[in-house]
Amino acid sequence: MFGIDITVLAMIALAAFSAAALGYGVLYNKIEADKKSAHRLNRVKAAETDRNKVNAARDRISEANKRRKTMQETLKTLEDKQKENDKRKSPPLADRIMQAGLPISVQQFYMVSAVFGLVIGFFAFVTNGTLLVAGGAAIVGGLGLPRWILSFLRKRRFKAFLEEFPNALDVMVRSIKSGLPLNDAIRMIASEGQEPVRTEFRRVVEAQQMGLSVPEACARLYTRIPLSEANFFAIVIAIQAQAGGNLSEALGNLSRVLRDRRKMKAKVSALSMEAKASAVIIGALPFIVATLVYLTSPEYMMVLFTDPRGHMIMGASAVWMSIGIFVMRNMINFEI
Repeated sequence: MFGIDITVLAMIALAAFSAAALGYGVLYNKIEADKKSAHRLNRVKAAETDRNKVNAARDRISEANKRRKTMQETLKTLEDKQKENDKRKSPPLADRIMQAGLPISVQQFYMVSAVFGLVIGFFAFVTNGTLLVAGGAAIVGGLGLPRWILSFLRKRRFKAFLEEFPNALDVMVRSIKSGLPLNDAIRMIASEGQEPVRTEFRRVVEAQQMGLSVPEACARLYTRIPLSEANFFAIVIAIQAQAGGNLSEALGNLSRVLRDRRKMKAKVSALSMEAKASAVIIGALPFIVATLVYLTSPEYMMVLFTDPRGHMIMGASAVWMSIGIFVMRNMINFEI
């Protein structure tokens, strides 16, 4: 066929196959080396990409932790400054009444204090029959007891605000991330939040309706709730309004910092509860023993009230008791 012998064709094919096999055998090591080099190169590139991703993720986490730490330090600085200001100057009575959430005026508070003093003085006069004791009880009941109740209500409202404030910040963060403006997020808290956060944010909304800007309205929150957390919230809003930035991230970091501080305070309170209970028992033990002794042997205890030496002993005991209570209070009073 075609004038070519089959034997010649077979020999040509065998020679070509032999040449190809020989070439492959000679170039096999180079081909395998190239394959291994390409495989190693791909692995290095993949490892480099993974390393870059890990480094980027680590940098983001480090940056977030750094921002959170900076926020904690700033919050601590603001809290220390606030404590110094509170020690230097006590807020006016009208501000304390507003901060306690009481719907009364200063005149009404004075009237309630006078009623307290008269009632307590009357009961002291009826039970004791001495004008001096009745006058002292009236002064304590009129000047001390109402202010102590006011301080208790004020601290309780601040504590309730700190309990609910992180939840309100989380709602604001989700609202801002979903596309709502800051004004609508504040209005949402003012209408759907929990007390006392809802009342305070409603006053912020009312201040905006009167013509104030959002930073100015939020700055007024600190005058009604003089806490470093409220002050820092107002600062974050003011900085965002002036310089811009990621407001949702800043509010989210503030929320996490507030929760971490609350957890730390709860942990410290739990660890110091035994010491506080011991201090209360030690402080109350002398009065309990004196009362029991008076109930069983009144004439034995009356010497302290009738004899001048008993008066001296009671005075010295009161001084030492006051010193002991002061020392124990400082020992178990942990600041976070």
